[in-house]
Amino acid sequence: MEPVSKFFDELTAEELYEILRVRSEIFVVEQSCIYQDMDGRDYDSLHVFYREDGKVTAYLRAFFKEKGVVQMGRVLTARHGTGLGGRLLKEGIRQIRLKMPAEYIYIEAQCYATGFYEREGFRICSEEFLEDGIPHVQMLLKL
Repeated sequence: MEPVSKFFDELTAEELYEILRVRSEIFVVEQSCIYQDMDGRDYDSLHVFYREDGKVTAYLRAFFKEKGVVQMGRVLTARHGTGLGGRLLKEGIRQIRLKMPAEYIYIEAQCYATGFYEREGFRICSEEFLEDGIPHVQMLLKL
C-alpha cells in the first residue's frame, strides 16, 4: 500500500466517494457521532490516504487554519491495530511539510488518542472540551 496525497481538485470521483464513505463509516457509524461531515473545508484541503483493493483504509485531511498554522483532522483508519494509523500520521506530517509550509500543525484530538499524537511530537495546549459530545483537547506540533 502506497500513500496518496492530493488536493481536492486532483481527487477522482471514486477517491472522493471512498473518502466520504470511510469517514461516515468511522465517525458516524462506528463512533455513533452525528455531525455535519461535509463542512466545506475539503475544497481547500490536502487529502492523504491509503487504499487497498479500491477502498480507502486510512485517511486524514489538512488545511490552513491561519497563517503559519495547518490544521489536521478527520484522522482515521479502518484497520485498527495494524500500525496503519502511525504510518498515516507520519506520512501526513511529511506531506504537510512538503506541500503546505507552516510553523505548526494544530489538531483537536479525541482525548483517548492523545498518546498516538504525542509519539509524533504533538503536545497538548488546552483544557479538555467536548466536541459533538466527545472529549477532545487541542494539540500542536512545531515543525
